Amino acid sequence: IFRDVPSDITIEVNGVSFALHKFPLVSRSGRIQKLVAEHRDSDMLRVELVNVPGGAESFELAAKFCYGINFEITSFNVAQLFCVSDYLEMTEEFSKDNLGSRTEEYLEIVVCKNLEMCVEVLQQCESLLPLADELKIISRCIDAIASKACAEQIASSFSRLEYSSSGRLHMNRQTKCEGDWWIEDLSVIRIDLYQRLITAMKCRGVRPESIGASLVNFAQKELTKKCSLWNPSGLTKVDLGSTDHERLVVETIIGLLPVEKLAVPISFLFGLLRSAVMLDCSISCRLDLERRIGSQLDIATLDDILIPSFRHSGDGTLFDVDTVQRILVNFSQQDDSEGDMDDESVFESDSPRSPSQTALFKVAILVDNYLAEIAPDANLKLPKFLGIAETLPEHARTIHDGLYRAIDIYLKAHPSLPDEDRKRLCKLIDFQKLSQEAGAHAAQNERLPIQSIVQVLYFEQLRLRNALCCSYPDDDHKPAVHHQSWRISSGALSAAMSPRDNYASLRRENRELKLELTRMRMRLNDLEKEHVCMKRDMVKSRSRRFMRSFSKKIGKLSLFGHSSSRGSSSPSRQSYRTDSKVIERTCASTD
Repeated sequence: IFRDVPSDITIEVNGVSFALHKFPLVSRSGRIQKLVAEHRDSDMLRVELVNVPGGAESFELAAKFCYGINFEITSFNVAQLFCVSDYLEMTEEFSKDNLGSRTEEYLEIVVCKNLEMCVEVLQQCESLLPLADELKIISRCIDAIASKACAEQIASSFSRLEYSSSGRLHMNRQTKCEGDWWIEDLSVIRIDLYQRLITAMKCRGVRPESIGASLVNFAQKELTKKCSLWNPSGLTKVDLGSTDHERLVVETIIGLLPVEKLAVPISFLFGLLRSAVMLDCSISCRLDLERRIGSQLDIATLDDILIPSFRHSGDGTLFDVDTVQRILVNFSQQDDSEGDMDDESVFESDSPRSPSQTALFKVAILVDNYLAEIAPDANLKLPKFLGIAETLPEHARTIHDGLYRAIDIYLKAHPSLPDEDRKRLCKLIDFQKLSQEAGAHAAQNERLPIQSIVQVLYFEQLRLRNALCCSYPDDDHKPAVHHQSWRISSGALSAAMSPRDNYASLRRENRELKLELTRMRMRLNDLEKEHVCMKRDMVKSRSRRFMRSFSKKIGKLSLFGHSSSRGSSSPSRQSYRTDSKVIERTCASTD
């Protein structure tokens, strides 16, 4: 437009010079108007603008607007134009429909009505801080996204409502929720803005499951290179610039986790815990994670709790046993606190609650498997092994096979363990809670102390005697072994004979009991065979009796006349009479 008119002002922005004219700029920009007023005497003015929001690119668009050149305002440049209009003071005070009002209108009418555009504007605001925050562009976009996400979830919830067979309205849980499509879009926002956005969503009432899914997706995008932070050869830290960013992401996500249980998968919580340990995050973050994991430890798996030891500690263990022990302590304390809860507190959470005893059983199995995994570590000290095993109460284990297996592996991996430590370790096992297979293995296990083997044989003997007693319902037919009183007790054995003699006598009695049990089984098999034969004979005798009675009825019908039948006698009667005469003669001769 002004090609024929020579330039009378040169404005330099970030090293880029713009040869312009005073009149169109002064008519729109209050800042340039003040600069020109300060240098009225100079015909050729040269001005340098510093800290221009958006740099030379945004200033060029503002200059085009002053010259009346048309260009499109989009979600990718509205933040820069809004900020540069404030910087250049392009308000309604200097011109009607100025750049400031135009961008304000576009932001309010177009951007805030669309979630994707709000996300794009937030991305552009990352390079415009703190001015974009002072102009409330960020807060307006965050509020719009939170409101839009909440509205989408409400609409999706209404779409999943349906009537049951009884005519009652209920929510169909099996239908996939379509109101969380925005989760993927939020993963591109910077961590500080993302933190403010999730906080706003919580205040708006967005579902905890949706917030948890967004946190999982964001963490997967941001922490994909966390394995490169470590030297694989020695597990020593590598000083990279991204370490601080990774630590900030982990700590921020931990602080944003919903308080509700099951809002995020427990495997994700363990992944965050590994990252927190690996990146040396704050102690408060790690303790918060351990508390969250402990509250739902009953749904964890063995792979979850096998946390590698990333730091070179004095003992040099392969796994982080201390962290797992703290998690178990949190679980035990949470279990006790849940038992003291009032009934009203049950309705404060929508998450399903399982009985505490069931959770204890599951965690006990998990702990026994964990002990079996860490037991082969030669650097694992006995106090740490005992600390994990003794964390749970005694009633948590209904069967001690898993604990016995873990202790046996530990004894095998530590052959130089003193006898006192072996006895201390084996005191954890209740040999009365061993299965028959585990008891048979323990009775022949040379790694166990002799006192433990005696206890195993004693309880095995009791089990065999109980089996013999149950096999004989009548007291008259019980074996002689049962009539012996229970004279064998741990105190009497230790006082009467040495452990080795006690061990030999118990094994001898166990062999006799096993032989007696074998004889009983053989006798039982014979009785079953005799029972089958008797049933077969009874069936045959019934068929013969039926044929005999049938023939008698046929004879009574007298098909060949009454005279013959009356005059004759049957052979059976004649034979019966002769047999009776013979018997009488035999009796007389004997007399």
